[in-house]
Amino acid sequence: MSKGSNLPVDARVVRAELTWAAGAGAPDIDGSALLLTESGRVRDDGDFVFYNQPRHTSGAVTHLGKRSAAGAATDTVEVDLGRLEPAVERVVLCASCDGGTFGQVPGLVLRLLDTGTGAEIARFDMTAGAETAFIGGELYRRQGKWKFRAVGQGYASGLAGLATDFGITVDDAPPTAADSTTTAAGPPAAPGATTPPAASAVPPVPPAAPTAPPRSPVAPAASAPAFPAPVPPSVPSSAPRLTKGEERLPVDMRKRLSLRKEQVAVSLRKHGAAGVTARVVLVLDASGSMSFLYSRGVVADVVERMAAVAAQLDDDGEMQAWTFASNPARLPDLLLGELPEWLRLHVRVGEMSLFRRGRKRGLDPSQVDMREVGIQNEEQKVIAEVRSFVRDSPAAVPTLVLFFSDGGVYRNAEIERELREAVEEPIFWQFVGLGRANYGVLERFDTLPGRRVDNVGFFAVDDIGTVPDPELYDRLLSEFPQWITAAGRAGILRP
Repeated sequence: MSKGSNLPVDARVVRAELTWAAGAGAPDIDGSALLLTESGRVRDDGDFVFYNQPRHTSGAVTHLGKRSAAGAATDTVEVDLGRLEPAVERVVLCASCDGGTFGQVPGLVLRLLDTGTGAEIARFDMTAGAETAFIGGELYRRQGKWKFRAVGQGYASGLAGLATDFGITVDDAPPTAADSTTTAAGPPAAPGATTPPAASAVPPVPPAAPTAPPRSPVAPAASAPAFPAPVPPSVPSSAPRLTKGEERLPVDMRKRLSLRKEQVAVSLRKHGAAGVTARVVLVLDASGSMSFLYSRGVVADVVERMAAVAAQLDDDGEMQAWTFASNPARLPDLLLGELPEWLRLHVRVGEMSLFRRGRKRGLDPSQVDMREVGIQNEEQKVIAEVRSFVRDSPAAVPTLVLFFSDGGVYRNAEIERELREAVEEPIFWQFVGLGRANYGVLERFDTLPGRRVDNVGFFAVDDIGTVPDPELYDRLLSEFPQWITAAGRAGILRP
């Protein structure tokens, strides 16, 4: 094909293969794709598929990655035209160059293949100069049919320049050598969350002691830990536990915590679980669709409300925490006395990174670089990581996982496999949906057969901020005591 020419595409699933001659001194090439509406722009940052975000949430576009053979390198993007959403009018096939320009890349070719048959639909031999980003071609709708156009347009401003032209948020640039070795003395001022998926601000709170980093992993235990039957506390069953560090909290937060602990204690007593102790793990969805909930302070409020659960169930009131989107990341343990500072530093939505090098500037040493977390939904990865933590760090009590997400679940088979395998482990998974969305297999788990015990609870609320504390804790803790009884009878929790 020549530049600007086009042809019809009848195949349902196609692969765009970017091929070049690999060799000493040749720059590295990365393929990518942008899903555009009729306005010629993305709907949000999730419409950019590349090495740090390899699968679109619709499943229609996937970055398959690189392979090398016989001196040639290939990077491939697969597009299922039948699965593209109606709003998507164009899929732009792009590339970026690392360590040089496209003019230094010999044998640059874009091939479009029918995935089903392997037949070549189109071949576009490209030439370039000083460009560091390139649009090879595009798939586009025309009167209900798909066509391919050879574009051959370069960008000297690199992948960031190309991406911003189509509406992608780029809030960073590749760090220089000096940048990559620089560590900020303290956290940056909290930005306003106006364009997702930038890190969102939480309501200002008084500072507290610095947050401790995550603990080092503990070597795996040689055998399963023993789990004693719950022992009634020495105080009346409805009384809240006193937790170390509460006295350091701001007065209004301390009052809220005290009241909420009482309500947690009442909920436990109502469900026959007075005096039960457990390790509490918090998991927070940080995907791009959660940006609004982070910017409104909804997620920060959820964390504060869950701190009361940990304060009542866990003897030391400490809560382990994870964030996740495309990838999981463990956050520093949440200690009650450090709650205000923890909210300020660690309640943050995921970000998309166009660049592979260096840690983001201005972060506190304890903070996760949210560009590593990304913006897509990969629940199964964080489930697997929490399972590994529980295995490697055995406790004398069961683990309650409080998992908050706004849905967008599409890895149903992988999630089901993880949670089925976790049936024999001392973990109860309580999922809470934030809004009306697609929760996939999580909504159906209560009815899925083939498990010795029901180790998963799920409910969803339209607006968690409007749910009174007593109702929230009742729903949150209703199935956990039943699981403790069933798991004890099944020998999962040992007396």
